[in-house]
Amino acid sequence: MNRTIGKSILCAGLWALCSLASQAQTPLSPAVPSRIEVHALPTQTLTGDEFLKGTSKGQSHLLAAELRIPQGQKAKFPAVVLIHGSGGVSGSMDLWVHALNQAGIATLVVDTFSGRGITSTVQDQTLLHSLAMMVDGYRGLDLLAKHPRIDASKISIMGFSKGAVASVFSASTRFKALYGSSAKFASHIGLYTPCNTRFIGDTELTGSPLRFFHGTSDDYVNVLPCRAYVAELKSKGVDITLTEFANTQHGYDSPLAPEKLAVPTAQSTRNCQFIEKSKGELFNVQSGAPFSYNDACVALGAHVGHNPDATAKTVKSVVEFLQSL
Repeated sequence: MNRTIGKSILCAGLWALCSLASQAQTPLSPAVPSRIEVHALPTQTLTGDEFLKGTSKGQSHLLAAELRIPQGQKAKFPAVVLIHGSGGVSGSMDLWVHALNQAGIATLVVDTFSGRGITSTVQDQTLLHSLAMMVDGYRGLDLLAKHPRIDASKISIMGFSKGAVASVFSASTRFKALYGSSAKFASHIGLYTPCNTRFIGDTELTGSPLRFFHGTSDDYVNVLPCRAYVAELKSKGVDITLTEFANTQHGYDSPLAPEKLAVPTAQSTRNCQFIEKSKGELFNVQSGAPFSYNDACVALGAHVGHNPDATAKTVKSVVEFLQSL
């Protein structure tokens, strides 16, 4: 049989293998991971009060966490635990995963909702407290710290909106002592972080650097409390920065959103300020009453919107920061 004809017949029968063999000659995009692992992540669910009071055990849940390991010959890679916002894992998370993998940084995306039977907390934030998501972040850190392909000294955490509370305030020595372990986050990154709740001891931190990114037009999560919090930490010598983008909405890094989109049913505490006066008890600063989502300061309706320029600058800044650790 003619060798060319024979090869054609073979490829006709095994077209998938031949296709893969052909593609193997073409270099893959560096954004494509060398390995993908889906892990079961045991955690617990606590209310905000339970978390702050140091409750040792809440309701047990099993979450899914997807680990992507970059291409490359390194024995161990730096990594980032990614904590989503009120809408769950979205397209913007995929953008970050590819950007970080391309930069040689492993990613662990923690789905804090599905294992708890939650789809979204946009309309009802009481479905899951943002502090409970911090426990999930610590469990993700523990998982990565034991992984043979991850550098345990270079594991950071990055969160978005509701998830940014978990990523930023996990730098607290108080919260780490309550729910963390001997493992320590190398850095803490928050996008459009709610900073309007002040916790007891929230300026006593682990020493790892913090980076905040926020839009000045954000009417979902107000940037003003973050300015005050960052300024206070800077005065104490903390390695922290707040990068602001003008004319930039909440969720600005989502490529699926238009420039500005109204979300009429979104619960927003942009007009509220809360403080923990005694452990486990949050109060409304304005009214002096215990915190509730029925407080007069809680607004209904906000906007989200994509800003490509702010997104590109944030991605560049985050990648360069992580590579410098």
